[in-house]
Amino acid sequence: MYGTGVIKRLHLWAHRQMPKREDLADNRWAGPLARRPELWRFTRRSVPRGVAVGLLVGIFALIPGIQIVCASLMCVPFRANIPLAAGMTFLSNPGTTPFLLAASIYVGNRLGFHADLAAFKALYSSGAGVSQWLGWLASDAAPALVVGLLLIAAVSAAVGYLIAAVLWRQIVARKRKRRTARPPLLLESVPAE
Repeated sequence: MYGTGVIKRLHLWAHRQMPKREDLADNRWAGPLARRPELWRFTRRSVPRGVAVGLLVGIFALIPGIQIVCASLMCVPFRANIPLAAGMTFLSNPGTTPFLLAASIYVGNRLGFHADLAAFKALYSSGAGVSQWLGWLASDAAPALVVGLLLIAAVSAAVGYLIAAVLWRQIVARKRKRRTARPPLLLESVPAE
């Protein structure tokens, strides 16, 4: 089913570690979301929406913890899948965040805003403190960063939506083909005693 044993074990481990919707229903904060089963189902509409919401919030917010909460809340009006949206926010992690920031500044600069990439690289390589980062952002970098992040997040969400929709159709078509390829069950007549 999964190709390799490692992927199957990883899938089983993740399945055991994830909280169930019923467990979250008892939680004071997550309860209202957990009581809406349509936000937890994997359907052809909710899966691409969940991927898009998770990518949009995950790339634009860049603040761990806040991302999952914002993605979950954003799933309500869009009727998106909460587990997928929460999972997609992990695309922006400490390994990808510097690249996302540099790319967003580059995109913002190409759109006419001004942010000094050399200052960004110097602050990042020197391990600058929060006050130094805030000073750099307060200069002229904030508009370039915000516009670039918003554009990258929107494009990523659109591409993620399309990829998820196509993959979902392929998975469903493959299951349907497998189901129709099976020989029908023949019930043998059992002699009556």
